[in-house]
Amino acid sequence: MNRCGLLTAQKNPVPLKSVEVELQVKDHVATVISTLNYQNKEDKPIEALFVFPLPGDAAVCHFSADIGQTHIVAELKEKQQAREEYDDALSSGQQAFLLEESEQSPDIFSLSVGSLPPGESASIRLQYVIELAVEADGALRFCLPAVLNPRYQPQGSEGPGVPVSSVPASEIPYSLSFSARVSSPRPVSKVESSCSLEPLQYLNTDHTEAAVKLAAGHKFDRDVELLIYYKDAHQPSAVVEAGQDSAKPGTLMGDPVVMVSLYPEFPESVMSKRTSCGEFVFLLDRSGSMRCSTSNWNQQETCISSARDTLLLLLKSLPMGCYFNIYGFGSRYDQIFPKSVEYNEKSMEEALKKVKVMQADLGGTEILQPLQHIYSQPCISNQPRQLFVFTDGEVGNTKEVLDLVRKNAGSHRCFSFGIGEGASSALINGLAQEGRGHAQFITGSDRMQAKVMQSLKFALQPVVKDISVTWDLPKRVSATVLSPPITTIFQGQRSLIYAQLCGKSSQTDCSVTVNYTLGDHPYESKQQFNLNPAKDTGLTVHRLAARCLICSLEFKKKENRGKSDKDMKRKVVKLSVQSGVSSHHTAFIAVNKDNGDAVQGPLVRRNVPTPAKGLSLHRPSEAKNGSVYMALRHHRPMVEELYGSQGLCHPCPDVREMLYGSLARNREADPSCSASYTNTPWSRDQPKGRPKANKRGFRSFWRSCKLNPVRSKEYIHLRRRSAGLEESQMGTISSSEFYGEMLRAAVPEQPRRDPLLQLVSLQKASGCWLLDAALASVLGKTSEEVEKSKTAEVSSEVWATILALIWLHGFKMEAKDEWELLAVKAASWVQAQNAPCVKDCVAAANALLCCRVKKKALKL
Repeated sequence: MNRCGLLTAQKNPVPLKSVEVELQVKDHVATVISTLNYQNKEDKPIEALFVFPLPGDAAVCHFSADIGQTHIVAELKEKQQAREEYDDALSSGQQAFLLEESEQSPDIFSLSVGSLPPGESASIRLQYVIELAVEADGALRFCLPAVLNPRYQPQGSEGPGVPVSSVPASEIPYSLSFSARVSSPRPVSKVESSCSLEPLQYLNTDHTEAAVKLAAGHKFDRDVELLIYYKDAHQPSAVVEAGQDSAKPGTLMGDPVVMVSLYPEFPESVMSKRTSCGEFVFLLDRSGSMRCSTSNWNQQETCISSARDTLLLLLKSLPMGCYFNIYGFGSRYDQIFPKSVEYNEKSMEEALKKVKVMQADLGGTEILQPLQHIYSQPCISNQPRQLFVFTDGEVGNTKEVLDLVRKNAGSHRCFSFGIGEGASSALINGLAQEGRGHAQFITGSDRMQAKVMQSLKFALQPVVKDISVTWDLPKRVSATVLSPPITTIFQGQRSLIYAQLCGKSSQTDCSVTVNYTLGDHPYESKQQFNLNPAKDTGLTVHRLAARCLICSLEFKKKENRGKSDKDMKRKVVKLSVQSGVSSHHTAFIAVNKDNGDAVQGPLVRRNVPTPAKGLSLHRPSEAKNGSVYMALRHHRPMVEELYGSQGLCHPCPDVREMLYGSLARNREADPSCSASYTNTPWSRDQPKGRPKANKRGFRSFWRSCKLNPVRSKEYIHLRRRSAGLEESQMGTISSSEFYGEMLRAAVPEQPRRDPLLQLVSLQKASGCWLLDAALASVLGKTSEEVEKSKTAEVSSEVWATILALIWLHGFKMEAKDEWELLAVKAASWVQAQNAPCVKDCVAAANALLCCRVKKKALKL
């Protein structure tokens, strides 16, 4: 076989050479055009299969192919019909192309390029439109998914798993070019990214149009995320889009469609009264994949360690009198308390002790069972249930999970967090949408704590009730709402309404009003618009509206399973084909019927790989030439002698992983699991005889564990000198001793804990701090200095709490989003003490800590 050119990890040629992505952003809506360039450099015809991620709420609306001078535009057809046409074309030697959504998750698509002859090239173009999410700081977030992690498929779940071909990011054999153009009625202030960008270029004098490109040398080790900031805060708007000229009036594509964007603002008097009740249930992913680093360029912090720190902040920020519980899930699940308990000092401390020792040790990613258990628990009277879900999103049965959340939407609100690169957008966004909550993604350099605390603020907002929408339209004009009913409104977050406008009138002035009740008071958010259609929108609004309606119909189909299943599917297929937007039941099919002679010879299947999270030089499959793996493997019996008869007790997870692979993970999930030297995955294909030890490979592994540089056996001599041994007592160092010393040391040094988290960990459930040596240490003072500066009239707890508040405001303002809620609780506690001389205490604390924080800033 010809092995020149791009190769997969299995040394198979990769026909995909490059990916070009063009992003067009208009206000808060994006159009994405991707071009995939294929070339067959083999000496036989091939079929290329590319399974790749897309945003779960994207409306895929165009698919075409260019082969030589031939341009083919694909058609949307019922999925089974499209598959049959594809197979028929291949069997007759014709070139064919198939694009379809995964059966299990709407954020995974598969692209089949069939009958590509030797030496032939093909360019595939696909296009989708999407609404951009609003971040807590007002940015619009666009994410081009590049990382596709294998999805865990629980036993007994519906449908087959998703076949994912993944390799380390450094081994991706195709290139990516990315450019974006942003336009808005308001000036573009800046564009930020998790990836390196070229400087932002403004295309006009008022800065309402701008362009940016991905810098050269981009690595496929992360999703491409853009954060777009407009100069003014987001304003309510309405866009009317004219129907398609060729479509029949009275249909979705033939009539105008309006997209209304509302940003309700709540009165400060209401927002300051955060709720003090609720049942807070935290559901934490503890599957093995959570041991990976939060990003491929920050190996220090793992997903599970970041989650532990976040739970600390959450537990310290909860209001007294609420209820809470914490669940962990993997292949099985557990919980800290048998049922939710009242939040107080005793329950908080008990929970924190268990949180500190939480590990990613529960196996696979099965979220369905713990959710079923949580929903089976009776709700607590006058304590609205708030569910927080933390996961890296590697779930195969996404649709089953979302169906369950949707069925229980009336009993709770769900706040979801996608951790790390490649988290399923369909799962994370779907949990929040179906659970009437809010979704956050934590990628790159994002701190999980800040984003999670923002969602806790949403959860503590007064609940908006009695939401209704009314339309004021001219006579003979009516509106049919296409989007799901608005069930949740959060301060500063966008609410979208899509509606089909039927009829005509000479009058053009219209309005739509959202009415709701907040804190027992009625409020409204009103937006004026006119029937004159906007220019240059194409059919973007129609396609987004069609996607909304398709999702609603697919849900109704599941609700009515066994009743009108066929009728509902027929409606989905009809709407999908008419609007040109793909669905669960349709697929794009293109056949080149003008390629002359049939392609001869059997097709060779080539899977195009995608980058996966967490693959680094720690893993055996990625060690260069296998040297690290071979060295470890050679000395496995010695490791077993040092770290237990089964050898699964080494304190470094990466060593366990390299020595035992899935066996180590199974042992963590099931301690009764035993191992022997001959039943491990690597021993089955092991050539006879032990491989020669490779010390240089092992040193590479050691360096990858973030240890200090080691000069082979000199390190062991240094260790022995430090133990007081003379040079004459040291003797020679055997190979086993050499690797033994290195294995003992191969435990990454624990990074120094963040002083902010140290301070937070000392706070009591009531909100106060105790005046002790631990607090003094965090403040950088001695106990004597802290005691000496205390005002005599106040208690030590009040003094300690004011010191902590001054320190937070004086030294950690950049992390205010993380500690703001617990500081509010602390200030409320101080006020409740009716302590004298608070003003003097603030002055004394400022003097001690060399700060200038005003009493008003502390809300005392």
